[in-house]
Amino acid sequence: MAAYSSFQKPLWRLKPRERKVILFLGDVLAVSLGLTLALFLWASSNKEYLRFSLNFLTERVPFWFYLLPVAWLLMMMELYDVTRAANRKQTVRDLTVIALVSLMIYLAVYFTSSPDSLPRLGVAIFVIASYLFTLLWRLIYIAVFTSPSFMRRVLIIGAGRSGTRLVEIFKGLWPPPFYLVGLIDDSPDKQGQSVEGFPILGGAADLMGIIKEHHVTDLVFAISGEMNPKMFATLLEAAESGIQVTTMPTVYEELLGRVPIFLLESDWVLRSFVDQTNMGGLAEFSSRMLDVVGSLIGLCILVVVTPFIGILTLIDSGWPIFYGQERLGKNGRPYQILKFRSMRQDAEKDGVARPASEHDDRVTHVGRFLRKSHLDELPQFINVLRGEMSLVGPRSERPELVQMLQEKIPFYRARLFVRPGLTGWAQVNYGYASNAEQNAVKLEYDLYYIKHRSLWLDLSILLRTVGSVIGLKGR
Repeated sequence: MAAYSSFQKPLWRLKPRERKVILFLGDVLAVSLGLTLALFLWASSNKEYLRFSLNFLTERVPFWFYLLPVAWLLMMMELYDVTRAANRKQTVRDLTVIALVSLMIYLAVYFTSSPDSLPRLGVAIFVIASYLFTLLWRLIYIAVFTSPSFMRRVLIIGAGRSGTRLVEIFKGLWPPPFYLVGLIDDSPDKQGQSVEGFPILGGAADLMGIIKEHHVTDLVFAISGEMNPKMFATLLEAAESGIQVTTMPTVYEELLGRVPIFLLESDWVLRSFVDQTNMGGLAEFSSRMLDVVGSLIGLCILVVVTPFIGILTLIDSGWPIFYGQERLGKNGRPYQILKFRSMRQDAEKDGVARPASEHDDRVTHVGRFLRKSHLDELPQFINVLRGEMSLVGPRSERPELVQMLQEKIPFYRARLFVRPGLTGWAQVNYGYASNAEQNAVKLEYDLYYIKHRSLWLDLSILLRTVGSVIGLKGR
């Protein structure tokens, strides 16, 4: 925290969405420079007689080459997490992996194609140049836009359960997403105290003075109980003076990509969530078209791999190859999910439903590979084509587990407002959950997805899932 300890008035405050826009614009410029350099050096090679001319760009360069920047940016989707983007080591590692994967994919295509049918030089230069330009830009971003001059200066209103939880989240993030000045609370018992090392600076009567003294740009409202009229009036005065006032749940979602289910009122689903589960007609149609196209592609892959997986499964653990199980779909309607069998036939010989765990001893040798590569889920494309599932959504669960978990976790049935998905926001961010505590975290991710779902978010999740499959990151 030492780097952010000095009080400095920021030039302007940058919200996470604004940081993502800045990152994206810089990335577009970087890959555009990479494409331009690749075309110039390719045209300047000894074998190229057209040189760098309009004829070269239209006659020699295939159309797909101009789509390389789009492919590069799509592979970078996971790098638009602002906390991750502010970490220098993580940035270098992520970009290096993208460059290596890009080169490996291209070389695999190149050596399986007819001789001289693909421009090896142009693609290699593009990948290397885009990697270097993007890395340079990202390092500039870290040096400039994560400095105190561009950091929001935040004051938390309320030092109770919500405020304390927010401080705990803040301390667990590095680099810090903003500069935390401290907290405000009207309780006399809390005056002069601290929360996780951050001071409680005063009450409502002191708020405007603290804002001016510490150059506060943002207030986070984290009072879950009653608020006294003086605090309400002071918050309005602060908002009128240009201070950004945000609620704690909004900041929680912003920082973690999750909904704080244990800090919400019991009627939250009806008051502010249920309306957000309904997408517009055009968005619903686009989502369904994505499901249909994706499932048809998936079924083609299923036809190809089924004989190989079937033979390996029979050798390893015998019959059957496929496995069906009752799950709950949208609005709690049951359906039969289809999978390649990855567990022993007697995995639940006592009839008791048990969720899969990370190192589950019921998984067969072949099943372990199927689960790591997510190949066990390929038959679910049939469920997607039927409309029982979507490509993206909360993970489907068995009726027995839903019944058990809804008694322990608030708002658990709210995940049934949408169709379950073959992959989802919770799956790419968290993975398997084997107990109520882990399922609560997954539910927070699921509810965030339902609240913010869009075609863009679905595409982002699908691309991250492809990366997980390639890297064998399943469990």
